[in-house]
Amino acid sequence: MADAQGNTGKSNEDRVVIKKYANRRLYNTASSSYVTLEHLADMVKQGVHFVVYDAKTNEDITRSVLTQIIVEEEGREGQNLLPIQFLRQLIGFYGNSMQAFLPSYLELSLSTFAEQQERMRSQFSTLGQGAGIGVYDDQIRQNLALFDRAMKMFSPFAYTRTEEPPPAPRAPEAAPSPAADEALTEMKRRMEEMQAQIEKLISKT
Repeated sequence: MADAQGNTGKSNEDRVVIKKYANRRLYNTASSSYVTLEHLADMVKQGVHFVVYDAKTNEDITRSVLTQIIVEEEGREGQNLLPIQFLRQLIGFYGNSMQAFLPSYLELSLSTFAEQQERMRSQFSTLGQGAGIGVYDDQIRQNLALFDRAMKMFSPFAYTRTEEPPPAPRAPEAAPSPAADEALTEMKRRMEEMQAQIEKLISKT
């Protein structure tokens, strides 16, 4: 997991170094070629760890470049990932007393969410057609509900997911498999860990 400075614990030898020049061109020193923000976005999705330095000052500008990538992705048609309400809340935290430990909370939240989605994808690949799909859908809704509750607990603002209407009533389905129950239990355990970490951080302020 990355820390507040964007480090992931990997050695410098594992990192691809990108140089950004005054003309805004990005140079990949590993492949000896110029790249674009889109190339860097693909590298992130492929799990390639890179750092970006200003070619003139040698300043680490990885954070600002990653932010540029997010802006580019959000500007694409149908690619919006960040809800407007979330962006408003995020802006509100700048200069707020909670700002110091919000990065750690967000990292833990996204890490937990990603782990659970990967686990569900693995479980889904082992399920057959028919009833198994309904179990998978139910698990997604349960995970999102847990994530919403965690955000409500943490945020001083009212966090609501207004973009999606409540799901329509569905016919009863087969009971979740033991694997699905195990995934839900693990999700609850990680949420409890997040709450404990938040309380610990608050006690230090």
